[in-house]
Amino acid sequence: MPELRLTGIVKTFGAARALSGAALSLRGGEVHALMGENGAGKSTLIRILAGLESADSGEVTLDGATLRLGSPALAKAAGFRFLHQENHVVAALSVAENMHLSRPYPQRLGLVHWTRLRKAAADALGRLGASHIDARSVMGSLGAGDQMLVRIAATLLDDGDAPWAYVMDEPTAALTGTEAERLFKAISTLKAAGAAVLYVSHRMDEVMRLADRITVLRDGKHVATCDRAATGRDEVIRDMTGRDMADLFPRRAVTSGSPALSVRDLRTMGLGPLSFSVAQGEVLGVAGLSGSGREVLLRALIGAVPRAGDLALGGVPLAANPAGAWAQGLAYVPAERRTEGVMPRRALAETVALPHLARLSYLGFVQRGKTVGLVRRLAQDVRLKASGPDQPIAELSGGNQQKVLFARALAGNPAVLLLDEPTRGVDVGAKFDIYTLIRDLAAKGTAVIVVSSDLPELIGLSDRIAILNAGQMSQVLPAAGLTEADLLTACYQKES
Repeated sequence: MPELRLTGIVKTFGAARALSGAALSLRGGEVHALMGENGAGKSTLIRILAGLESADSGEVTLDGATLRLGSPALAKAAGFRFLHQENHVVAALSVAENMHLSRPYPQRLGLVHWTRLRKAAADALGRLGASHIDARSVMGSLGAGDQMLVRIAATLLDDGDAPWAYVMDEPTAALTGTEAERLFKAISTLKAAGAAVLYVSHRMDEVMRLADRITVLRDGKHVATCDRAATGRDEVIRDMTGRDMADLFPRRAVTSGSPALSVRDLRTMGLGPLSFSVAQGEVLGVAGLSGSGREVLLRALIGAVPRAGDLALGGVPLAANPAGAWAQGLAYVPAERRTEGVMPRRALAETVALPHLARLSYLGFVQRGKTVGLVRRLAQDVRLKASGPDQPIAELSGGNQQKVLFARALAGNPAVLLLDEPTRGVDVGAKFDIYTLIRDLAAKGTAVIVVSSDLPELIGLSDRIAILNAGQMSQVLPAAGLTEADLLTACYQKES
């Protein structure tokens, strides 16, 4: 099996040192997870592998021989392929055509040989275990997960330039659970064929499931490389952050406030009737399996989907539309920040201000000075790392994009904060900042409802946890003393 080694890698950008003695090894036939907080140096190391940056010093070898990676063409020739969470495809072309974009189309008598082109694509998809994808399908009709499988399968086309190493950077960030499972099967197929996969993800469960080895970077330095079987979630988090997992969750404050949000007989889209309340200063977690109704609960509360029932915020009937609910003091951070939360190419100040334009405007015109002042204050509150209010959100890390959404939610001093998967796709350091923010808000009297598939997160953050099962709220449990096993068992069974 081939073996790649990077040792003593140093890279500086002006006065900032991105890598300081970083190290990594990658072997054929393994999945190797690269872990670290945002700013740890993972992206810089990947850019060096891709030939997009050159190291200031250090050594890169392949099977003991020095490897030159000064350009993307050299990286490709060395057998590397790079897959990112964004799928760069031509939506109007077929799957087979997309798979051949970087290579000559097969021809006969000077014309495209469509039969050979589609057969080559189908054969490559079959070798990857993705035969469910029709090579004749229009690429834009596929989901994000299948589009990623097509991109991987394209590297398996017989062109004499077969890759041996794949670098996957947050590949499941935009995938559904089913799509992610298909990707995991494809990764197993690549691994069984002798390929190496360098897997970069903030999702600890994926890493602990897929990886054979784990390398952790912190502040540009190599901290540890270990076999996944010889380490655990807590040890990896300690290596990444320098703190124990138990320290990720701030201490709970005592809550004794009056009801902030009261819900009676809520019905919507396969959910309900539900009746519950959340008190001022309380964090109510919501757990449930996929399809339990947790995906639609917060959207119903904010008024994004039709609903029936009696809902009251501070004793006042709650508006049934998002604008009215926001105006009353209900704030919402959606699960899908890229598609439902942020405007990636616009200034971050615009995303923060969007639900609050009425109070930021005078005579129909948004007051820039007032908006900028608000954004600067909120940026400090949420520990946002950005160059300023005018920076496009697309330039921010996932954790900082999420903090922009928190800033937007806090701009109206909400009485109730609705959080749907609040730390999805963010690193452990950003999670700690978000957890601290949630607990600080609760301590000041804000009621918080958190829907999350991360069971340790729910247990660590919540005062109580409501269990959804088949659209019904089967139990509401105190979080103190709960284990992950207890919570998972409750999700699988209804209360008798």
